[in-house]
Amino acid sequence: MNALSLAGETDPVRRDIIAAINRLLAGTPRRSRGRLNISQLAVEADVKRWRLTHQHTDLKDRFQAEITHAETKQAAIIRSADDYEDLKRKHADLNRHCRDLERRLAVYAAALNQLALENAALTDRDADAAKVRTLPRGRRPIP
Repeated sequence: MNALSLAGETDPVRRDIIAAINRLLAGTPRRSRGRLNISQLAVEADVKRWRLTHQHTDLKDRFQAEITHAETKQAAIIRSADDYEDLKRKHADLNRHCRDLERRLAVYAAALNQLALENAALTDRDADAAKVRTLPRGRRPIP
Protein backbone atom coordinates (compact mmCIF):
# COMPACT_ATOMS: atom_id res chain seq x y z
CA MET A 1 0.00 0.00 0.00
CA ASN A 2 1.34 3.39 -0.96
CA ALA A 3 0.30 6.11 1.46
CA LEU A 4 -1.28 9.04 -0.29
CA SER A 5 0.68 12.24 0.22
CA LEU A 6 -0.76 15.23 2.04
CA ALA A 7 1.84 17.52 0.49
CA GLY A 8 0.34 20.27 -1.60
CA GLU A 9 -3.14 19.86 -0.12
CA THR A 10 -4.44 23.02 1.52
CA ASP A 11 -8.14 22.15 1.73
CA PRO A 12 -8.75 20.73 5.24
CA VAL A 13 -11.56 18.45 3.98
CA ARG A 14 -9.26 16.90 1.37
CA ARG A 15 -6.53 16.50 4.00
CA ASP A 16 -9.00 14.72 6.29
CA ILE A 17 -10.12 12.43 3.46
CA ILE A 18 -6.53 11.56 2.49
CA ALA A 19 -5.61 10.88 6.13
CA ALA A 20 -8.70 8.66 6.43
CA ILE A 21 -7.74 6.79 3.24
CA ASN A 22 -4.27 6.17 4.62
CA ARG A 23 -5.64 4.93 7.97
CA LEU A 24 -8.18 2.59 6.34
CA LEU A 25 -5.64 1.12 3.95
CA ALA A 26 -3.16 0.68 6.80
CA GLY A 27 -5.82 -1.13 8.83
CA THR A 28 -5.84 1.42 11.67
CA PRO A 29 -9.25 3.14 11.56
CA ARG A 30 -10.20 5.59 14.32
CA ARG A 31 -13.88 6.32 13.71
CA SER A 32 -15.17 3.59 11.39
CA ARG A 33 -15.34 -0.20 11.45
CA GLY A 34 -12.47 -0.39 8.98
CA ARG A 35 -14.29 -1.87 6.00
CA LEU A 36 -12.88 -0.70 2.69
CA ASN A 37 -15.83 1.12 1.12
CA ILE A 38 -16.89 4.70 0.42
CA SER A 39 -19.38 4.85 3.29
CA GLN A 40 -16.74 3.82 5.81
CA LEU A 41 -14.30 6.29 4.27
CA ALA A 42 -16.85 9.07 4.81
CA VAL A 43 -17.30 8.03 8.44
CA GLU A 44 -13.54 7.79 8.95
CA ALA A 45 -12.93 11.21 7.38
CA ASP A 46 -15.89 12.68 9.30
CA VAL A 47 -17.41 14.10 6.11
CA LYS A 48 -20.75 13.60 4.41
CA ARG A 49 -20.79 10.80 1.85
CA TRP A 50 -21.97 13.13 -0.92
CA ARG A 51 -18.73 15.11 -0.59
CA LEU A 52 -16.84 12.01 -1.67
CA THR A 53 -19.22 10.96 -4.42
CA HIS A 54 -19.86 14.42 -5.91
CA GLN A 55 -17.24 16.88 -4.76
CA HIS A 56 -14.01 14.90 -4.32
CA THR A 57 -14.45 12.21 -6.95
CA ASP A 58 -10.71 12.06 -7.63
CA LEU A 59 -10.04 10.95 -4.05
CA LYS A 60 -12.92 8.46 -4.22
CA ASP A 61 -11.49 7.01 -7.43
CA ARG A 62 -7.98 6.79 -5.96
CA PHE A 63 -9.38 5.07 -2.87
CA GLN A 64 -11.26 2.54 -5.00
CA ALA A 65 -8.14 1.95 -7.11
CA GLU A 66 -6.10 1.32 -3.95
CA ILE A 67 -8.79 -1.07 -2.71
CA THR A 68 -8.68 -3.00 -5.99
CA HIS A 69 -4.89 -3.13 -5.83
CA ALA A 70 -4.96 -4.31 -2.20
CA GLU A 71 -7.56 -7.00 -2.98
CA THR A 72 -5.51 -8.23 -5.94
CA LYS A 73 -2.42 -8.39 -3.76
CA GLN A 74 -4.37 -10.18 -1.01
CA ALA A 75 -5.71 -12.72 -3.51
CA ALA A 76 -2.15 -13.37 -4.71
CA ILE A 77 -1.00 -13.87 -1.11
CA ILE A 78 -3.85 -16.31 -0.46
CA ARG A 79 -3.03 -18.23 -3.66
CA SER A 80 0.61 -18.31 -2.64
CA ALA A 81 -0.31 -19.61 0.82
CA ASP A 82 -2.53 -22.28 -0.74
CA ASP A 83 0.29 -23.30 -3.08
CA TYR A 84 2.63 -23.48 -0.09
CA GLU A 85 0.21 -25.74 1.79
CA ASP A 86 -0.10 -27.98 -1.28
CA LEU A 87 3.68 -28.23 -1.52
CA LYS A 88 3.95 -29.09 2.18
CA ARG A 89 1.36 -31.84 1.74
CA LYS A 90 3.13 -33.22 -1.34
CA HIS A 91 6.45 -33.10 0.52
CA ALA A 92 4.98 -35.11 3.40
CA ASP A 93 3.53 -37.64 0.93
CA LEU A 94 6.90 -38.01 -0.78
CA ASN A 95 8.64 -38.46 2.57
CA ARG A 96 6.20 -41.26 3.48
CA HIS A 97 6.75 -42.88 0.08
CA CYS A 98 10.52 -42.62 0.51
CA ARG A 99 10.36 -44.28 3.96
CA ASP A 100 8.27 -47.09 2.45
CA LEU A 101 10.81 -47.57 -0.33
CA GLU A 102 13.65 -47.65 2.19
CA ARG A 103 11.84 -50.38 4.17
CA ARG A 104 11.34 -52.40 0.97
CA LEU A 105 14.98 -51.90 0.07
CA ALA A 106 16.05 -53.34 3.43
CA VAL A 107 13.84 -56.41 2.85
CA TYR A 108 15.18 -56.86 -0.68
CA ALA A 109 18.77 -56.49 0.53
CA ALA A 110 18.22 -59.19 3.16
CA ALA A 111 16.65 -61.48 0.53
CA LEU A 112 19.54 -60.90 -1.88
CA ASN A 113 22.03 -61.58 0.88
CA GLN A 114 20.28 -64.84 1.74
CA LEU A 115 20.18 -65.86 -1.93
CA ALA A 116 23.88 -65.07 -2.27
CA LEU A 117 24.67 -67.25 0.75
CA GLU A 118 22.58 -70.10 -0.65
CA ASN A 119 24.25 -69.75 -4.04
CA ALA A 120 27.67 -69.83 -2.43
CA ALA A 121 26.68 -72.94 -0.47
CA LEU A 122 25.54 -74.65 -3.66
CA THR A 123 28.62 -73.86 -5.70
CA ASP A 124 31.18 -74.65 -2.98
CA ARG A 125 29.46 -77.65 -1.41
CA ASP A 126 30.58 -81.10 -0.77
CA ALA A 127 28.03 -83.76 -1.48
CA ASP A 128 27.68 -84.45 2.25
CA ALA A 129 27.90 -80.86 3.54
CA ALA A 130 25.23 -79.34 1.37
CA LYS A 131 22.17 -78.16 3.21
CA VAL A 132 20.49 -76.85 0.10
CA ARG A 133 19.58 -79.28 -2.63
CA THR A 134 19.04 -78.33 -6.22
CA LEU A 135 15.88 -79.43 -7.87
CA PRO A 136 16.07 -80.81 -11.36
CA ARG A 137 14.77 -78.46 -13.99
CA GLY A 138 12.62 -80.37 -16.32
CA ARG A 139 10.91 -78.84 -19.28
CA ARG A 140 7.35 -78.04 -18.67
CA PRO A 141 4.98 -78.84 -21.48
CA ILE A 142 3.28 -75.81 -22.95
CA PRO A 143 -0.50 -76.19 -22.55
